[in-house]
Amino acid sequence: MTITQLEYIVAVDTYRSFVTAAEKCFVTQPTLSMQVQKLEDTLGVKLFDRTKQPVIPTEIGIEVITQARVLLGESEKIKEIISDRQKELSGELKIGIIPTISPYILPKIITSFIEKYPQVKLVVWEQTTEQIIQQLKMGMLDCGILSTPLHEGNLIEIPVFYENFVAYVSRNSNLFKKKSIQPDDIDVEEIWVLNEGHCMREQVLNICQRRKSTRGFQHFEYNTGSVETLKRMVDQNNGATILPELALADLTEKQLDRVRYFKSPEPAREVSIVMQRNFLKRRMIEALKNEILEFIPKRLKTKKKKEIMDI
Repeated sequence: MTITQLEYIVAVDTYRSFVTAAEKCFVTQPTLSMQVQKLEDTLGVKLFDRTKQPVIPTEIGIEVITQARVLLGESEKIKEIISDRQKELSGELKIGIIPTISPYILPKIITSFIEKYPQVKLVVWEQTTEQIIQQLKMGMLDCGILSTPLHEGNLIEIPVFYENFVAYVSRNSNLFKKKSIQPDDIDVEEIWVLNEGHCMREQVLNICQRRKSTRGFQHFEYNTGSVETLKRMVDQNNGATILPELALADLTEKQLDRVRYFKSPEPAREVSIVMQRNFLKRRMIEALKNEILEFIPKRLKTKKKKEIMDI
């Protein structure tokens, strides 16, 4: 049994294809298949059901691959021990981030992070919470930047900041007449929300849950995964939407006039860096956290007088 063989079976499990796994491991498909077969012969069990498409692990294969991921993680810690003794951070940090956070954080920190840590390569994927959780568990990502709590026992969450939600309203909305609002003021049927699969949709609906529907856009249903699109829908089609506070940074003076803050306790989301329990690259992740905190306004670093919305 070799580390390389373990890497190969983990790759096959991850991509559910011998061909794709070989490409990702930078070897030929016959080479990878031969090593997987050797491991199966050594263990005396079949790890994959090759009659299925895509390829799936057998029942015993699932247990072996789970342990293989643990062993590979532990072997990587040897490299990390050496890296920690070096003065300069180096290597690759694979990050997953949800689209309702990404545009308000990444542009602010990328250049600064690269300048401070030129030997670190950031590889970022913008995905839904469900996709990031799955890839964290499979070891395809080093960390995720997500809205929490996730209630996932095998993941660690390190809260970084607590971002308030605000209302963005059209001039013909009843909310426009108020200086500040509370959840009971919101008519669910006039709110533009993200489509299914985005955790911020659930948080917004939780904010509005106390108010019964009274009217709405009965002849139009719109699905989007973009917070920026929600703002444009309000600008051009009336109604209202709920935005994370960091989304206000690029608003014009005219648009800022449409923002209404909630009365205390303000609804907010907890934003955390999430990792596996036996996570690696601790120094890189800590550097990432510190870089985010450098640009986050002080008021978002505390959850006092805020109500954290569940997802």
